[in-house]
Amino acid sequence: MNHPLDNPVWNALGGPHRRFALGAGRARMYQPEVCSFAAIDAPDPAAYADLARLLGPGAEARLVRREADPLPRGWIESRDWPLLQMVAPAFDGRQTEGPPPRELGPDDAASAFALVELTQPGPFGPRTLEMGRYLGVFDGGELVALSGERMRLEGWVELSAICTHPKVRGRGLAEYLMRRLMRDAFARGQTPFLHVLPENAPAIALYRRLGFGVRAEMRYLWRRPDAAG
Repeated sequence: MNHPLDNPVWNALGGPHRRFALGAGRARMYQPEVCSFAAIDAPDPAAYADLARLLGPGAEARLVRREADPLPRGWIESRDWPLLQMVAPAFDGRQTEGPPPRELGPDDAASAFALVELTQPGPFGPRTLEMGRYLGVFDGGELVALSGERMRLEGWVELSAICTHPKVRGRGLAEYLMRRLMRDAFARGQTPFLHVLPENAPAIALYRRLGFGVRAEMRYLWRRPDAAG
C-alpha cells in the first residue's frame, strides 16, 4: 500500500483541502490563485487525459510525484527537479526566544508575496495564506520572516514558505517560527513534513536539528500537453 505522502497533492485535495480542489476524473488541482500544484491518482494515459482536460489550453501541470514517471505521449516536460521529503516523527518541545510573531491573514498577502519573491522558498500564490496557519515576524512594519502550513492531509501537515529577509539572517527566526508551528501540529495530532531541494544544505541542517529526517526522494515535475500534438 502506498504511503499518503507518496502522492501528497492528490491526498490533500481529496481530504482536508478539498474546498480548494478542482477535479476532472482522475486528476485534481488547486484553484490557481491558492497554489500551483496538480495531481493524478496514477501515471497512466487515462489519468493524464483527465489532467489535460482539467488544465485547459496552454496551462502547465506542476506535479509532486514519488518518481519521475515516464512522460506521456502528447506531453512536454519543461522541468524535473529532485526534492527531499522530510518528516519530523517527534518534537523535543523546546521553544526559542524571539519577537512576538503575528498570524498572517488576507491583508498580509502582498507583504508575504514580496518576501517570497525576494527569497524564493517555493511556490506561493495570492491566496496561499488561506491554506493553513502562517506566522510572520515584522521589523519596523516590514515582514522579515515567514513560515506556515501549506498542504494538509489526514494526520499530516506540510511546513512551507520558510524564509527570512537577508538583512535578518543569523538571528534564528526560521527556527523560532518553525518550532511554534511544530508544537501546534503535534498538539493537534498531526505530523509535520516538508520538501526541500537537495542542494539547500543550510536548510537541511536546520530541519535535521529540528528532528526532521528524509522519508523519500520526490520529483517536482512541470508538464504540459503538447498543443501541436
